[in-house]
Amino acid sequence: MTPSMPMGDTADRRMGLWMTSALVVGTMIGSGIFMLPVSLAPLGANAIPAWLLSSAGALCIAFALARLSRLGGDGIQANIERELGRAPAYLAAWAFWVSNWVAQAAIAIAGASALSWVNPSYSGPGFVIPVAIGSVVLLTGVNAMGARASGGMSILTVAIKLVPLVGVGLILALQGGAGKPFQPLAPAPFNVANLGSAVALTFFALTGFENATTPVGKVRDPERTIPRAILWGTLFVALLYLVASTSIQLLLPAKLVAASPAPFADAISLQWGGGIASIAALAIAVAAFGSLNGVILATGELGYAMGLRRDLPAFMTWTRGAGTPIGSQLVAAVLSILLILANSSRASETLFSFIILLSTAAVLVVYLAGVLSAWRLSRSVGSRAALVVAFLFILFAIYGSGLEADLWCLVLLVIGVAVRWAMHRVSRSAPDVALAPS
Repeated sequence: MTPSMPMGDTADRRMGLWMTSALVVGTMIGSGIFMLPVSLAPLGANAIPAWLLSSAGALCIAFALARLSRLGGDGIQANIERELGRAPAYLAAWAFWVSNWVAQAAIAIAGASALSWVNPSYSGPGFVIPVAIGSVVLLTGVNAMGARASGGMSILTVAIKLVPLVGVGLILALQGGAGKPFQPLAPAPFNVANLGSAVALTFFALTGFENATTPVGKVRDPERTIPRAILWGTLFVALLYLVASTSIQLLLPAKLVAASPAPFADAISLQWGGGIASIAALAIAVAAFGSLNGVILATGELGYAMGLRRDLPAFMTWTRGAGTPIGSQLVAAVLSILLILANSSRASETLFSFIILLSTAAVLVVYLAGVLSAWRLSRSVGSRAALVVAFLFILFAIYGSGLEADLWCLVLLVIGVAVRWAMHRVSRSAPDVALAPS
């Protein structure tokens, strides 16, 4: 069932197609894409087909979640439960929640680090850590104002973060129109190993569309709005990434890209000067904070709905206004801040990379459950073919996440089972209530 809206609430206060699509696009476009050319540059010609392959995989997974969302706006846990049962649905929701508050820490650190591209004196932990924590606190406050406030922030930040991505594509078009030669790609051999590495990198950059499934009861006409937002938002970002990333490879020498702390700013600086490049660097920082805003919204909604099901403590159901999950948002913020503080130690320099992989490994559990659920709903050959592609990509991404992250994800799933057992044992004496969505 969908939670009842508070008295006096109307559909006008819920998110429509534009805001939901902005949530998809805004969460997907974080700081990762702006540094991805650095990792892709040594792989040369492998990068372009990798974008095509990873985009196909991401779109097939997005198709599965969109198909599942047509069951209604009750949330991803409720929709998976209809097809796979309560235990798999809970594990998917738990993995989703863990993935998101872990991602909050990584995105906050990346956003604060992006400001060092404007001024190198901002690169130390004495600046990055306080700014990262401050961004979590500030954007949790924005989300505490309600889903529409967060949706409005998503629309604003999407508009800003498109500036450097569209800018490099425009520069490429101008150079091509003027007949100027493009830079040669790195001379990396085109083989399965290099292509596999490139696919892993590009596929991870395309995650985030799943967050559109989380605002339960806060999306207008969810059976139509959520699937359209997921599919069109993912397609838009995939095409944008293909053009922007390829543009960087063709505009700058491969060795320069591989050593650059800000390849997009470098490309824009060569064409339009340092002033415009500084603006682009600020837009890149906004991209990270805009992504953080969307993840905070999704994390709060997930924790709130799981609290309603008594899978998490009752504090998670503390709300204000039109069902804004203040308690759940605060818990996620505290957990994220603890991870950020852990990253401030020089002894944990590898923690940032690890928490990204851990977040990815956890969200793959959600993708897997979504694909299996969509398989049960689909009967046509075309739909099932797309789901097979999605399944194969998930297996590849699990491999790409690495053994350490996958094992820690398994540990977290075991912890999730223990938490659910403890919560349900505590609540056995409480009166039975109808299951709430998640």
